[in-house]
Amino acid sequence: MRLLHRIYLSPGFFGFGKLGAFDYFEHVESELVHQLRAAGDEARTHVLNVLPTASIRRRACKLGELIAETAGPEGPIHIIGHSTGGLDARVIVSPDADVGLPPELLAWLPRVASVTTLNAPHYGTPMASFFSTVQGQRWLYVLSALTYVALVVGAPPLSIASTLLVAMRQLQGVLGLDVRLLDRVAESLLRVVDDARSDEIRNFIESILNDQGAVIQLMPESMDLFRAGINDRPGVRYQCVATMAPPPNPKGFFRSLKNPWETLSTAIFAAQYSITSRYDERYPCAARDVDDEAEAVFQRSVSRVPGARANDGVVPTLSQVWGHLVWAGYADHLDVLGHFRGRNAEMSAKGRHNDWLISGSEFNEEKFKTMMSRVADGIVASSERWRGDRAP
Repeated sequence: MRLLHRIYLSPGFFGFGKLGAFDYFEHVESELVHQLRAAGDEARTHVLNVLPTASIRRRACKLGELIAETAGPEGPIHIIGHSTGGLDARVIVSPDADVGLPPELLAWLPRVASVTTLNAPHYGTPMASFFSTVQGQRWLYVLSALTYVALVVGAPPLSIASTLLVAMRQLQGVLGLDVRLLDRVAESLLRVVDDARSDEIRNFIESILNDQGAVIQLMPESMDLFRAGINDRPGVRYQCVATMAPPPNPKGFFRSLKNPWETLSTAIFAAQYSITSRYDERYPCAARDVDDEAEAVFQRSVSRVPGARANDGVVPTLSQVWGHLVWAGYADHLDVLGHFRGRNAEMSAKGRHNDWLISGSEFNEEKFKTMMSRVADGIVASSERWRGDRAP
């Protein structure tokens, strides 16, 4: 029987569903629909637009409301969350969580077949601890604007790249950042975007400044409490993707010097990787034990179970493991969304593609398709009880 899968995509930390003409999940959506059709099924996708750094509970409420509005009366429901979006999914599906929604808006919960998390910080991330500082909050402001401009417009003007490189020299040593310098950079970035979109983007960036509940909640100390209170729903398949980027090295940096934008992108990634690799034995951003299934996946993909400091530039690798590990490999935090270096514009349904954050992971189209195939396999496997017109 050809089954209709209702799939909900929840964006990550300082991510967005659709902003202006840009679609955060464009590559994931198109490849997943293709994979499910190849398996003989159909998919209807919905992308959540949510406050980027709001609390996990607030984000989970928005996800629950979207599903209630669009899920229809029957059929399997699947939630795919990137980064913090994976935690939103776990919270709204958890049988123990009270997010504040009335029961009638949660009537769809028995139909949830799977929850897929892509590079989600199940055990927290040191990046959140950095972003909780005054300097980190300003850097988050700039990083959010830069991420949008980089993905939508492409490389920013040389003057902006040069100014940011000055700030990066301070960040590399985790020294004090010049707040006025960062503010000027953010304003310059927003001016890169045409006036028709500036207001929308400025509102997006300001929402990050006005509500940073998730920043505190993603700290390793806070996630210690999250794990104690959020349990998996019986009968739901939980599956995950976990990746690591190669540690930054001087060779990669010198190779980037031929292009100012690549130099900036490489430097930003190196700084983020360094911060994310911090380790606290009291609150480790890692599962206590990696089960045999996950260990076998890591062995096949990267020849070993990663160490505690391995990360994708935003989230420690071992913090990303929850449920069935369906794919692991070398990739950075945005590679898994299809935003990787070397991807051709022709592969985008809208005829364009820009990379952001050069990590040297060498993630490519073949790996992306394989990863999405593993995710699709899990979605199909979780939906067997809906086959043959049988009610769940």
